[in-house]
Amino acid sequence: MCTRSTSPRGRTGGRPRSAEADAAILEATREALVELGWSKLTMGDVAGRAGVAKTTLYRRWASKNELVVDAVAVLFDELELPDLGSLAADIAGVVVQFAALLERPETKTALMAVVAESTRDEPLRERIRASIVDRQKRLVVAGRQRAQERGELPGSPASPGGTDDLIFDVVAGAVVHRALVSAEPVDPEWVRRFTALLLGGLGAAART
Repeated sequence: MCTRSTSPRGRTGGRPRSAEADAAILEATREALVELGWSKLTMGDVAGRAGVAKTTLYRRWASKNELVVDAVAVLFDELELPDLGSLAADIAGVVVQFAALLERPETKTALMAVVAESTRDEPLRERIRASIVDRQKRLVVAGRQRAQERGELPGSPASPGGTDDLIFDVVAGAVVHRALVSAEPVDPEWVRRFTALLLGGLGAAART
C-alpha cells in the first residue's frame, strides 16, 4: 500500500544512482536541519555529514530547497493505511501515524522550514505539492475505495478526484494545525472526536 522512495525523481542518464548514498544524504540533511536550522544549513555541511563530495550532492539536487523537500518527503512515505476493519478505525490509524510523524524533530523542523520558504518561492511550492502532498493523497484514495468495498460509503462519486482532494485537505489541515500550530496533543479523545466529525460528512461528500 505504501510507496517508499529514497531518491528524487526525474533524473535520467549518467551513472546509476546509489540508493545508499541518497539515503545517507537525506538523513544528513534532516540531522543538519535539526541542529542548525534552515538559515545556517548549507549544501557543504550536508555533504560533509553524508561523507560525499559536494559535486556529488549537486548532481543529485540543484539547490537546498529541493534537497530539503526530498528529505522530508521520504518521511511522509512511511505513512501506511493498514486494514483495521472499519473506515473509522482506518482514519484513526492514519491520524495517529501522521501525528506521531509530526512529533519527530526532523519532520517538524524540515516541514515548517520548507513551508515558510515556499511562501515566497513558487517552484518550491510546486515541488512540495508534487513530492509530498500529491503522493500522500494515495492514502485517501485507498481508504475511500476500501470503505466502498465494505459498503461503508456509497459507490464511486461523480468526481472522485475533487472529493479525495477535499478529504485530504481536511485531514492533513486538521492534524498539522493541531500538532504544529496550536501545539495541542493529538490524543485518543481528540482522534475519536475528529474521526466522528469527519465520518459525519463523508457520506454527503461522496455523493457530490
